[in-house]
Amino acid sequence: MEYFDLATVEAERQRINDAYFQFLNAGSMSLAVYVLPANGDDTQQPHAEDEIYYVVSGRATILVAGEVRPVAPGSIVFVGKAVEHRFLDITETLTMLVFFAPEHRRD
Repeated sequence: MEYFDLATVEAERQRINDAYFQFLNAGSMSLAVYVLPANGDDTQQPHAEDEIYYVVSGRATILVAGEVRPVAPGSIVFVGKAVEHRFLDITETLTMLVFFAPEHRRD
């Protein structure tokens, strides 16, 4: 078993000063925290893995393969591998958990 506390994970993300911090790598999946500031830009590219975003806090819009949806705390979004997607109109700093399957290898 592995156990994580989100506040501790977020503190480590801030310490390394990166928007993305992957804290679980299990081969078949990985888990990261991803934070985008209000009015920030999401410059990510499509990934080779399926992913699920769980919005912990903040508000924005997500664009996935031409479809636009609002996201807010509690929103869950599935994005298939190799599908274009990004967060837009980030009105409140967006903190998310990002689950990848299989494990994501950051470029």
